[in-house]
Amino acid sequence: MTRSLTFTAICLRVKPSGEANREAWFLTAEEGIIRATVFGGPKSKLRSQVSPFHQGKLFVYRDPAKDSRKVTDFDVVTWRPGLRELYERTMAADSIAETILATHGGGGSWGTALELADKTLSCLENGDEKNCDRILLHFFWAWAEFLGVKPDLQLCHSCACEIPFDELLLYDPREGSIFCKKCGSRSAFYGEAQENILAVNPGARRWLLTTESLEPKEALRYNLDSASFRQVKGLVLGILTAAIGKRLPLWDHY
Repeated sequence: MTRSLTFTAICLRVKPSGEANREAWFLTAEEGIIRATVFGGPKSKLRSQVSPFHQGKLFVYRDPAKDSRKVTDFDVVTWRPGLRELYERTMAADSIAETILATHGGGGSWGTALELADKTLSCLENGDEKNCDRILLHFFWAWAEFLGVKPDLQLCHSCACEIPFDELLLYDPREGSIFCKKCGSRSAFYGEAQENILAVNPGARRWLLTTESLEPKEALRYNLDSASFRQVKGLVLGILTAAIGKRLPLWDHY
């Protein structure tokens, strides 16, 4: 079994381990999420190289006897210092990292997951406080598609009709499905859980459908009014909460 491994990776999280070491989590194109120990004190060059959102070529030694991994080198290609220069960028980047970790890197097609994370973080590095939230929403919607949990915004799950673009949509998180206004108005549909039903107005729906095929930077050309923003946020986080089984605390910081 090969003990020296090489990955194309983005560092997502780093935490102290013992007095001098650290544990690091990476999204890799080859194996998805991996965890490895970074040995060395404050003077170790790996401490500056292995930091959240750095991207490059990761070298890992695997000890099959202990079933453990340690970082031997990290050839950083993309440093992204700008993500720590603005609070909104930092919180959005942390939300992206924790979402990826909570969904185990998407569970497959890790090269695609890495590409999506790379493009989003690179766009976010130059974002201002007004558009960081839209970059994050764009990532959440794209990640829902990557996970296979994104609902169809054009067809009613109940009657299978095509929903007019000027009509309100209703999302039921219990079923993970979109309903037209007529089907959503049925008392059996609402039951006692009416407060859990999420509304999606035409503006929110149009933004989601328009930007879903765009790169993060291109998606910034399309604005959202405050009401539509709240509804997009409610929808995408409702979808991801159902997929993960819990709501991540970082999601409520923007």
